[in-house]
Amino acid sequence: MLNKVVLIGRLTKAPELRYTSGGIAVTRFTLAVNRNYTNQQGEREADFIPVVVWRAQAETSAKYLGKGRLVAVSGRIQTGSYESSEGQRKYTTDVVADDVRFLDWGKDKREEQEQPETPGFTPIDSDEKLPF
Repeated sequence: MLNKVVLIGRLTKAPELRYTSGGIAVTRFTLAVNRNYTNQQGEREADFIPVVVWRAQAETSAKYLGKGRLVAVSGRIQTGSYESSEGQRKYTTDVVADDVRFLDWGKDKREEQEQPETPGFTPIDSDEKLPF
């Protein structure tokens, strides 16, 4: 079986960092990912995909990401369900990230903050040519 997702998109708002009762960091954000085609009005539509990041990468993402930042996420799709306060069954679909790559820093972030010392973290300068 294979459950693998790779996305490149922009954050729709600042990430939300929380901690579980056991002290594990978890960050949630939504990525806007453009579709490869335009609609009848000639506009490019987007899908808004919820992403969940755990542990050290969750803290790094919350610290250095913000609304509008371009990121690449790889991970897996996870579905779930819960019962709402009205007694209705609600279904969820999230991308659980294994890897989050910062694809742009923006001038304000680059000047104000040092790049994080996170294992496996590789920032890509927006001026660099990407291999794809």
